[in-house]
Amino acid sequence: MQNNLFQQAKDAVNNLFNGNASEADKQAAQNAIQSAYDDASPQEKEHLQQLEQQLKQSNQLK
Repeated sequence: MQNNLFQQAKDAVNNLFNGNASEADKQAAQNAIQSAYDDASPQEKEHLQQLEQQLKQSNQLK
């Protein structure tokens, strides 16, 4: 069963890369990632770490 918080975190990060994201959008994505960690499977946690890394890299590029 897919974790709903996990899917929300994925969607939040993907939305950031599809347009101009505000700082509030970036923070919301980070919050979604952190919330999803609690109930994530080991495989989902690995993917969340990748999403978090993408988010950090996007913040450094600007």
